Amino acid sequence: MSAALLEKTELPFSATTPISIARVGLKARDADALAAYYRNLLGFEELRRSGNRIALGAGGRELLEIEGSAALKPDDPRSAGLYHTAFLFPSRADLARWTQSAIDRKIGIDGASDHLVSEAIYLTDPEGNGIEIYADRPKEAWSYEGGNLRMATERLDFRGLLGELREGDAGWQGAPAGTVIGHVHLRVGNVDEAEAWWNEAIGLDTVVHYGNAAVFLSSGGYHHHIGANVWHSRGAGKRPQDTTGLSFVELTSKDGRTGEAADPWGTVVRTVAA
Repeated sequence: MSAALLEKTELPFSATTPISIARVGLKARDADALAAYYRNLLGFEELRRSGNRIALGAGGRELLEIEGSAALKPDDPRSAGLYHTAFLFPSRADLARWTQSAIDRKIGIDGASDHLVSEAIYLTDPEGNGIEIYADRPKEAWSYEGGNLRMATERLDFRGLLGELREGDAGWQGAPAGTVIGHVHLRVGNVDEAEAWWNEAIGLDTVVHYGNAAVFLSSGGYHHHIGANVWHSRGAGKRPQDTTGLSFVELTSKDGRTGEAADPWGTVVRTVAA
């Protein structure tokens, strides 16, 4: 897809803020097999291949880069790293179409939640990377209490979600143009340290804390572009570089800012101009 057509594609709110998620990089022992998994799961297109790197996306927009090496060690879920990559569809109907397709294809899931601001389904890919597939509720429908955005984890109403589908609906045709990575959720060793780093180094605002175990941060009033938790990784040190899992998080910035930094656990965070 040309740059002009990409610009005309209507994007979800998460991708219109001053800073947003552009791409995520994964390291895998078998890049071909992992790329095939995401093509099957989400209907992603292969957009680029160079050496041991495969880039996938939707509507001509790159979202995921997979780098392969059989020498990598398996990721340790108790270490710092990726909790999940969250793929955001443009509409609730898109999520309903994917959900019906997943039911028809008997795709197993790890869970499903209503977060008040969004509805989400969770899976794990063959190399252990967490996945969230979700759709946001309209920002106008979000509610606040004491100045804080209300988020929760409630049971997803599958009947209501699938009720979005109307007779004659074409069904799931692959991730539609306008699909983006809405947020990335990280495993960290210390929530306060993670919050301070994303506030100061990247300029994200703190949105909400879940006790002392998780923090959610964003740009431009979104519910979160970055989550950071210690649910399984409290006290973790720097992430080993010779393991599968997260390679980088790439942000896009509308103020022209560019650069590369690493968080306290060695997670590479790149910023490119929008």
